[in-house]
Amino acid sequence: MNLDIPEPLAADAGSDAPRRARGRPRKTADERDDGNRRRELVTGAARLFRAQGFAGTSTRDIATAVGMRSGSPFYHFESKEALLAAVMLEGMQGALQRQNAALASLPQGAGVRERLRVLVRNHFDVLLGPDSDFIPVMLYEWRSLNAAQRSEVNRLKDQYEADWVPVLAALHAQGQLGSDPVLARLMIFGALNWSAQWYAPPSGRSAKARARASLDDLTTSAMQLFLKEPT
Repeated sequence: MNLDIPEPLAADAGSDAPRRARGRPRKTADERDDGNRRRELVTGAARLFRAQGFAGTSTRDIATAVGMRSGSPFYHFESKEALLAAVMLEGMQGALQRQNAALASLPQGAGVRERLRVLVRNHFDVLLGPDSDFIPVMLYEWRSLNAAQRSEVNRLKDQYEADWVPVLAALHAQGQLGSDPVLARLMIFGALNWSAQWYAPPSGRSAKARARASLDDLTTSAMQLFLKEPT
């Protein structure tokens, strides 16, 4: 028969009995590493989803890419679909943080043209810089999300684009942006996002000379394309 011994009595049962620590049990090394392993899964999944497609990537592929056993991803995500949603959600959250930091770095009194330049430059960094796989995944795997997941990603995307709306409206009012601001925003994001398909950094070996430019070069070209020169 099992007897539940109250903790104070258990401690008094013998001077050699180990005392049980109060509070939550101490995490194992694996549990302490949960955040890092989760991040590795999201990053590795984004890379594979972009290269192979969502349907063409198995959970085993993702586990192998990050050095896990084949069933280990399910400790962090209930399904491959949940992992896809995390790629998009965490990618958009990171993009929002980077955009907020870029805008906060502007000098006080910066004009709307300079604000747009910062927004465009940061978006190129989100698209083409480190950890930039999530937007192509969003573009091509959108239908693989369920309605609730799409709604959450859309909420973050709307927050991200909200900073562009007043800038484009002000440039239109000043006559520097010829198009309707709403249509301009859609066209601008369409043009910028497509660069993920053709861009190669200057150090790359792509034969496409037109693609071999720095992100600053791309930003200058985009500004010249979208805006009229101030008079």
